Amino acid sequence: MSFTPQANRYQSMPYRRCGRSGVLLPALSLGLWHNFGHVDEMKNMRRMLRFSFDNGITHFDLANNYGPPPGAAEENFGYILKKDFKGYRDELIISSKAGYLMWDGPYGNWGSKKYLVSSLDQSLKRMNIDYVDIFYHHRPDPDTPLEETMSALDLIVRQGKALYAGISNYHPEEAAKAIAMLRSLGTPCLIHQPKYSMFERWVENGLLDLLEREGVGCIPFSPLAQGLLTNKYLHGIPKDSRAAKSHGFLQEKEVTEDKLKKIRQLNELAKERGQTLAQFALSWILKDKRITSVLIGASRPEQIEDSLQCLKNTDFTADELQRIEQVLQH
Repeated sequence: MSFTPQANRYQSMPYRRCGRSGVLLPALSLGLWHNFGHVDEMKNMRRMLRFSFDNGITHFDLANNYGPPPGAAEENFGYILKKDFKGYRDELIISSKAGYLMWDGPYGNWGSKKYLVSSLDQSLKRMNIDYVDIFYHHRPDPDTPLEETMSALDLIVRQGKALYAGISNYHPEEAAKAIAMLRSLGTPCLIHQPKYSMFERWVENGLLDLLEREGVGCIPFSPLAQGLLTNKYLHGIPKDSRAAKSHGFLQEKEVTEDKLKKIRQLNELAKERGQTLAQFALSWILKDKRITSVLIGASRPEQIEDSLQCLKNTDFTADELQRIEQVLQH
């Protein structure tokens, strides 16, 4: 069945400028880290991508290793892109990354020019596109000179395989060096993708100030702390949750009674604002004007629909912020 997007899809989504660039990103972007592998249902993937675009989400975020298996998310996204979005490529921001283990041998991981160039070539083939809008180095490489990694990003942009360069998981000191290096090469860093949520706040210790000062955008991932900041864990660990799975990124040992108590208290504050806990957690990040967009993940369109409701209220009173801090710092 052919897809015709909603004519009014841009009316309700706020778009924020990415640093000092010409790029505007939707306040919420869709990440394909989970639920877009070969183990997932294609029909559901198509529904989520269509629903997102119908509601003004123009940015889809991938990486070479998203799956399972690695590469599967890009393959599935490329298939749906060709089927449903063929005439809309210029309305989309498509991003990918490389930096984690992707293939065997000494050239399939980290940050060498060999790996980054080869990986993006593979990503473009999987998605059947000529370029990505943003290409990130996914994590710092302690053994490859930063000059080599940043020059690879510069080369990729100059080759036209990516329009913009970004970094992810870089802490303030290394981010400052990478941003300065890219600027000196003539390819400014567009955006940084760090992990940030109410339970993971290292970005507040210098990174957000750095990005604002340097004119670099910020797009946090895992804003709901792998699902902890949703109503799923209000009554403990459900059997179908990520924490209940041995292979998941969220481990059962991380879901402590202290954390569950905080989740329940935050949920009460969310109710006072007329929000779900997930909406509350997303609004809390978006309150900061230094944030360009927030990456959400979803397993079905209804979760995206719920997240979109956070955009109705991203302002917090001083009293609300103080009460949130009291819960988080207790």
